Amino acid sequence: MASEREYLEFILEQLSELESITYRSMMGEFIIYYRGKIIGGIYDNRFLLKAVDSAKEYLPNHRYELPYEGAKKMLLIEELDNKEFLAGLLNAMYDDLPAPKPKRKK
Repeated sequence: MASEREYLEFILEQLSELESITYRSMMGEFIIYYRGKIIGGIYDNRFLLKAVDSAKEYLPNHRYELPYEGAKKMLLIEELDNKEFLAGLLNAMYDDLPAPKPKRKK
């Protein structure tokens, strides 16, 4: 099942406290970037984040979900109504996220 654009728009609105949130559509789902780094995505209308240590600490009762078959487990974000909480979570995660890979020259 592909994610709905309305759900993407809802998540983007909830992340509007942060600057430099972007996304990319990929095979019916959406990859979410924060200041150029992949933080997670929207899969089957679920907001999932990378399971970095800082995110697991920020979410003491975290729950894992698979975005798709064969993928690494990610953290399911259920507290979506609190913009301040989401901004704090993404800011806490930022330094633990890997730097973007350099683009290959053609």
